[in-house]
Amino acid sequence: MAESTISLRGLKCPLPALKTRKLLARMAAGDVLVIECTDPLTSIDIPNLLRETGDALEASEKKGKVLIFRIRKHASAAGLHERPKKPTSKEPARRKR
Repeated sequence: MAESTISLRGLKCPLPALKTRKLLARMAAGDVLVIECTDPLTSIDIPNLLRETGDALEASEKKGKVLIFRIRKHASAAGLHERPKKPTSKEPARRKR
């Protein structure tokens, strides 16, 4: 199980949450991601993101202006980060009239 620390300092909403989602999508179950942010809105955005993905917020702390989140990729969350695939059909798309 790997642990990665990523600095997202200086990024403003919604970039820290979007980048966190992208990083989590590439991680294996059980891996840990530690992110460091300076945008105060991440204290709302990151927990909301994790409620969507099913990953676990193991710890969060504030050191001066830096917010630090320790996130563990949950086994059942694997695959939730991926966008749903578009259904494939051999029939041509129909236009609305």
